Amino acid sequence: MAEEASFTKAAARLYVAQPGVSAQVRRLEQELGQQLLDRSGRTVRLTEVGAAVLSYARRALDGVAGMRLAVDDFTGLMRGRVSVGMVRSCSSLDLPELLADFHQDHPAVEITLAEENTDRLLDALRNGALDAAVVALTTTTPPGVDLHVIADESLVVAVNASNPLADHAAIAVDKLRDQSLISLPRGTGMRACLDQACADAGFEPRVAFEASDPNVLAELAVRGLGPAIIPESLAALRSEELHAITVTSPWFRGRMALAWRADGPVSPAARAFVEHARAVLPTPNASSPTEQPA
Repeated sequence: MAEEASFTKAAARLYVAQPGVSAQVRRLEQELGQQLLDRSGRTVRLTEVGAAVLSYARRALDGVAGMRLAVDDFTGLMRGRVSVGMVRSCSSLDLPELLADFHQDHPAVEITLAEENTDRLLDALRNGALDAAVVALTTTTPPGVDLHVIADESLVVAVNASNPLADHAAIAVDKLRDQSLISLPRGTGMRACLDQACADAGFEPRVAFEASDPNVLAELAVRGLGPAIIPESLAALRSEELHAITVTSPWFRGRMALAWRADGPVSPAARAFVEHARAVLPTPNASSPTEQPA
């Protein structure tokens, strides 16, 4: 609360329901007999009492965490919590199996899973709300995170046979200038790739249809609603209905990766999860089919 100045934002950062955060704060205020937060304005602020006790609260939390780690080191039992995020439309990656295997090895570790777009997942990694996340990216690695790349493949423009672009095997991105496009929403890796390529060519893409599932994008293109920006592997699966066009100048590519903070996960449980995931997740050269970037 002290950092977010909002119950809603604090709850989102912790990936818990907002009423739960409000109830915990009220309970603490009742125990102390003082109001810790000023809720009268548009943002929530610390009262004088709240500001005075904040450092003690942080030290207390750090002390409890340290005590648990010391006991766990002594007993050989790993405890803690691992917060994992995943990009939407990540169906071809068996993340549930990965989580279940880790839980079987470390039953005392609490695991949570949240689904969001890539931009928000990366923000949550950097601010500590998440320990690891499966994200979709362009060829540029975002600052502040390390990656284990799971898939790396070309993105294509997919159209049905009646679209004028169906006569082309390859096009420059400028050919999309006047097209009503079908794409994932902003904040996703594929959309970032499209937006950046079009911006470099001097125009903003005209996206007429947005959906969070690449399969829906493909279906819209099959129905003749415009060119869809989709992974090459998905276009290949729909090759009888869609014509895939390679985009050059620049080349379209998308990546799927496990991401974690560049300075490493904070807790032993989170570090163990990242090590486990890196050991079992595929790599572009070892996987056969390729994951769809989202």
